Amino acid sequence: MNKEFTFTIKSISLDENYHPSDNTRITTNFANLARGSHRQANLRNALKMIDNSFNALANWDNTKGDRYSVELEIVSVNMDIEGSGQTFPSIEILKTHIIDHKTNKRIEGIVGNNFSSYVRDYDFSVLLQQYNKDQPKFSIPENFGELHGKLFQYFVNSQVYKENFKKPPVICLSVSDNKTYHRTENQHPVLGVEYLPNESSLTEQYFKKMGLQVRYFMPPNSVAPLAFFFFGDLLNDYTSLELISTISTMETFQKIYRPEIYNANAAAGTSYKPNLKNLDHSLTQIIYDREERSRLASEQGKFAEEHFIKPHQHVLDKWSQSYAL
Repeated sequence: MNKEFTFTIKSISLDENYHPSDNTRITTNFANLARGSHRQANLRNALKMIDNSFNALANWDNTKGDRYSVELEIVSVNMDIEGSGQTFPSIEILKTHIIDHKTNKRIEGIVGNNFSSYVRDYDFSVLLQQYNKDQPKFSIPENFGELHGKLFQYFVNSQVYKENFKKPPVICLSVSDNKTYHRTENQHPVLGVEYLPNESSLTEQYFKKMGLQVRYFMPPNSVAPLAFFFFGDLLNDYTSLELISTISTMETFQKIYRPEIYNANAAAGTSYKPNLKNLDHSLTQIIYDREERSRLASEQGKFAEEHFIKPHQHVLDKWSQSYAL
């Protein structure tokens, strides 16, 4: 069965000249910015925000606050199911690179950061919706997320991944607006203050099936915790600059897309419940379409159903049953 699952990786720079490819999920953070008449200004401003955030966190030996800049690379992972040469766009992630202008070095950052998946769109926007249609109480289908989780771990453990990336991925997401987070005494010099949720979220459970643990930290200069999904030891497996590259990149996207939480005018306290209806926040000078992102998630889920799930249902079911994590 393993011979039927092969991955190919393509990458493209995310800069102000970036244009989304036909295979890119257009709900992806960066792809949504790179559309319309404001696309170049959106990208330029977002990238500048990332650099400013990075230098604010990496402030040692950086008196002018301009020592570093961040380069972003969009990594697209395509999967060939049956060795036919026909591939499906399975995963899209970001890779960070850090430019040290003082030493003229280009330092490899973290892979992961943003995480996009057509199969995840299918699970949440098609399968979950169909399962709960006309039901009196919301519930989760049996084995929900298992196929996606196994496919992700299969990729991370593949030779292709190991040849292209030195360390396991770290994915950074927003906190859930229907959970309450409690501040702890634990504090990391880069990640900041750790928070604990009052209960597990569906996203947390879904990413657990991908083999990922989660911890919540509010970095210095931030106003809300971020969710960090990872393998291994988040606090010790990555350097300070690697962690800062992820924080500065993903918090910038969150300030743009969820300003009510991440660009709020008041910082999270000891007990924190995110609120997407919070009016006390500031807007960035970057234009995006939140409603379009929600609508397209459903369309992309249906695309995955039509072009991936249904045509390969038998092979995928057989593989999922036989693949041991």
